[in-house]
Amino acid sequence: MKKIYVGNLPWSIGDVELEELFAPLGSIHSAKVITDRDTGRSRGFGFVEMDDEAGDKAIAELNGKDMEGRQLRINEANERRRR
Repeated sequence: MKKIYVGNLPWSIGDVELEELFAPLGSIHSAKVITDRDTGRSRGFGFVEMDDEAGDKAIAELNGKDMEGRQLRINEANERRRR
């Protein structure tokens, strides 16, 4: 399974819209827009988990795509560093 970082999301995009964006490219295991802990508003990025082959296809096809006037940044997610 591949975890994909999706950056520069429009503020209006939620989990459902993120999943709908990736759905035509393959089976999605999860799609989550990261929100601010205090306000609950989108932080402008999220993560999608897909099978490896579908994930590679999604990265290639969606990176740089225009969404509501914002150019999406999509790549394989890096492991989170310990704090």
